[in-house]
Amino acid sequence: MVDSGIRGEHVVEAVEAVAARRSAPWLIRVDNGPEFVSKVLDRWAYERGVTLDFSRPGKPTDNAFVESFNGRLRDECLDTHWFLSLDDARTKIEAWRRGYNASRPHSSLGHLTPQEFAAKAARKDCS
Repeated sequence: MVDSGIRGEHVVEAVEAVAARRSAPWLIRVDNGPEFVSKVLDRWAYERGVTLDFSRPGKPTDNAFVESFNGRLRDECLDTHWFLSLDDARTKIEAWRRGYNASRPHSSLGHLTPQEFAAKAARKDCS
């Protein structure tokens, strides 16, 4: 989700969109940003039985996967583009996200793309 500011309501919308396609997660690791400590996200998680696992303040290593992703997003997308408007930013970041998920193997996923990994996991769940 790309915006000039993200609130708890936006996080709920994003997670609901994912849950509609793949089911709700049982746990979400989050930092202590205002969008994650919001009452609306807390209520959403409570009502769905989702645990919000907060990182300890000042301990980014509690969520190393997100920190790694953020570094790649910054290095490969944010630092390499000029964004002329919010719509331009959304278009460029979405293109990067699609490539990151569809055509880029990830070592943490056994050198599969996230789409390949998800498809493989779905086949196992159906077996």
